[in-house]
Amino acid sequence: MPSATADSWHVTEDLDAFLSQADTFLRSRPDLHTVVLTVVETLRNGGARTYGDQAPWFGVLEEAGQVRATCFRTLPHRLVTTPLTTAQADALAARLLALGRPVSGVNAVRDTADAFAASWSRRTGATTGPRPHGTRLHRLAALIPPDPAPPGRARIAGQADRELLARWFDEFQEAIGEPGRQDAGAWTDTRLAHDGLTLWETPDGTPVSMAGISPLLAGMIRVAPVYTPAPLRRRGYAAAVTAAVTRTAFDRGADQLLLFTDLANPTSNALYRRLGYHPVADFTAYDFS
Repeated sequence: MPSATADSWHVTEDLDAFLSQADTFLRSRPDLHTVVLTVVETLRNGGARTYGDQAPWFGVLEEAGQVRATCFRTLPHRLVTTPLTTAQADALAARLLALGRPVSGVNAVRDTADAFAASWSRRTGATTGPRPHGTRLHRLAALIPPDPAPPGRARIAGQADRELLARWFDEFQEAIGEPGRQDAGAWTDTRLAHDGLTLWETPDGTPVSMAGISPLLAGMIRVAPVYTPAPLRRRGYAAAVTAAVTRTAFDRGADQLLLFTDLANPTSNALYRRLGYHPVADFTAYDFS
């Protein structure tokens, strides 16, 4: 296979052109490509300005006539890329600089993020540093429901829950160190449009935890986010609502159930292992200055 070169990377703002090249490749590994798949689907449904005021752009790496990797950036957020070799990461950095497309950071599987950050720093002189805590991608092997489950029940959230869901999503973004990264109202509306949010409520009907799922894509659904307000934690609500949305995802035809955890949070990592989710890969995000 020939070595990756800068001109092997094709960059476009045309989402349809990107998908015509990359769709088969992305669907070949829906677990490792889950972020690209779900963001692209959100852009298809919500429009090019879903994540910000500037148009997103997309990259495809072709070698020997085959797509080997993809990337995208929804400005002003970090570059996201599928797994790359060191040579492929360096070629991408060279291509983006040649096109005048600077990036503010990168998010990818750990080796890829490390390689791209090192190349970017070498080529630009930028200071690069990983965010304090990485994330771990998990895939469900077999659901192990919590036993006993906490009192209450799960229900699909509706329009009447919008204000609560938006507030909780803002709190969730704050908790993971990404305050205001997405508009909470727009995010909530997108999830409600496909019945993508589930609440766990106590026997008196009080919502105490939420979990979201992405639309079905390439046989894959990702659970995100799972959030319980701080005063209500350690009562089993997160486990119960995660088990509930997992069942919903199976009912919608998923054969791969995925979720990300914060590596710095041993409680959530242990929780999802108990539910039957197993590690796939670790991801790292860098910020460039």
